[in-house]
Amino acid sequence: MAKYKMILDLDTGIDDALAIAYALADQDCDLIGIIGSYGNVLVEQGVRNSLDLLYLLGAENVPVYQGSACASTKNRFAVEPVSATIHGKNGVANLSLKHSPQKPAVENGVDFLITAIHKYQKELIFVPTGPLTNLAAAIKKDPAIVNLIGNVTFMGGALSVPGNVTPAAEANIHQDPVAANEVLRSSLPLTMVGLDVTTRTLLTKKETKKWRSLGTSAGEIYADLVDYYIEAYQVTNAHLAGCALHDPLAVAAALEPSLLDTVFLNMKVDTDLPFEGRTIGDETRINKPAETTQVALDVNKKRFLNKFMTRLTGLFEKY
Repeated sequence: MAKYKMILDLDTGIDDALAIAYALADQDCDLIGIIGSYGNVLVEQGVRNSLDLLYLLGAENVPVYQGSACASTKNRFAVEPVSATIHGKNGVANLSLKHSPQKPAVENGVDFLITAIHKYQKELIFVPTGPLTNLAAAIKKDPAIVNLIGNVTFMGGALSVPGNVTPAAEANIHQDPVAANEVLRSSLPLTMVGLDVTTRTLLTKKETKKWRSLGTSAGEIYADLVDYYIEAYQVTNAHLAGCALHDPLAVAAALEPSLLDTVFLNMKVDTDLPFEGRTIGDETRINKPAETTQVALDVNKKRFLNKFMTRLTGLFEKY
């Protein structure tokens, strides 16, 4: 029996696809649902990608819920050209995945999250790897959840390194800095897995070649996804010798926190220019104990990469 229940909140592009696979492959994790968000793609496309990837990996029983379609302060969302370059116009390297017969769940993703937190409480881990809009909406609707949930480990932010959309801001936080600020100022048990650590965990075509050699549909498709991702990184992040495993690292760290070196820090997000989206220590709480939010500053990348390849290769062998 799995040690934890997990819900993923994804704007399903390529590294989100890897996060899904890791969650399915780890024996300590029972993936009970995915909530769709916006970011790498429109929310509807992200939900479709999640359904199709679950189908590919023999997990079509995992429900997918649609969440927010845009930031809490906006009325619409448009995909940035750089996102289409990195993930493909459809978020999955422009591949035509076999469509799942499953449809998105009828229930709204925010309501599903609230219900699940009340049901599972400390057993539940929530891993958002896109904007924090859905989580902020859930807190606003039911503030009690902040004291019930086991942990929230999110991919986003940058504390000790520059951002990747502006010198100050990382992409997920920049999408909805108001929502992110509400989350980081809450008393949720949070772990921030930001660019400080995710850009240290790199995958190369050496690993994808291993997946391709399995001779399975999942191995071939995931090799195609990551090869596309690696080639995009050679254009957008030429200083990195591979592609960063942003989202799967958040899943792995949620299940095994010892993979990270963290510091407790009371955090905030700047919501105004010129530093909109910056994740930084909250000066108004500098003399208050920091007890709920941890920020990752280093990662045992060798141990993580070994776990990552062992788990995903084992999963892809089956499908």
